[in-house]
Amino acid sequence: MGEYVTINGPDGAFAAYVAKPAQANGRALVVIQEIFGVNKVMRDLADTYAAQGYLAVVPDLFWRIQPGIDITDQSPEEWQQAFDYFGKFNVDKGVVDIQATLDHIRQTHATIGAVGYCLGGLLAYLTATRTSINASVSYYGVGIQDRLAEATADTKPLLMHVASEDSFVNKEAQAAMKAGLSGHKQIEMHVYEGLDHAFARVGGQHFDAAGAALANERTMAFFAETLS
Repeated sequence: MGEYVTINGPDGAFAAYVAKPAQANGRALVVIQEIFGVNKVMRDLADTYAAQGYLAVVPDLFWRIQPGIDITDQSPEEWQQAFDYFGKFNVDKGVVDIQATLDHIRQTHATIGAVGYCLGGLLAYLTATRTSINASVSYYGVGIQDRLAEATADTKPLLMHVASEDSFVNKEAQAAMKAGLSGHKQIEMHVYEGLDHAFARVGGQHFDAAGAALANERTMAFFAETLS
C-alpha cells in the first residue's frame, strides 16, 4: 500500500515509509517507531491512519545504527536485537530526524501530528516539547519521567496513554509523570488500569483489544480537534 521516500536530514539521508490516503483530509502524521525498526506493525499502523484520511510517514530513526532494520516482537532473539538497538540509539538525534521529517512533509502539508509507541512514545513527548509539530500522541512512552523539565509553556498539545502495569515504566515513574505533568494546560494523560506495556500493539503479548480501542478512539478525537 505504501512506498518509501528519502528524507534529507542535517546529518544525512534516511528512508521513510509513506502511506497515502485514498480520501485525503489535508493533514499528515509522523508515526514514530518502536524498538523493532520500521516493521510490519509500524507499516500497518501507517496504513490504518492513511485509511482515515491522513498522509502517514514512518521515518527510519535507526538508520545511524543500520538502515532498514525490520524485526518482530515474536522471538527472544529479536527482543535481544531490539534492546541492543535501543541501547545504541541516540534520542536527541532521533528528535532531529523527526524535525527533518516534519520539514519534508511541510512541503505539501501545513498541519502535522505525531504519534509514537514505546521508544516512539518518549520521542512523541519530545516531539511535543522540541519540534514544530502541531500536536502529538504518546503511547506508553519509556523514560519520560527523566525529562519532565522539558514540558514548558511552549509544549505543543500532547495526549499521553499510560499503562498502569507497564513493565518498563514502574509505579514510581508513573507517579513522577502524574505529579510533573498533570497541571500542564497542553497535556492530557489517560491511565489504563490493569494493562501492561504495548497494550495497543496488535499481535503483541500484552495486546488488549478494549484498551487499544479506547486509546485509539481518544487519539483520533484528539487529532480531529488539534489538527482541525
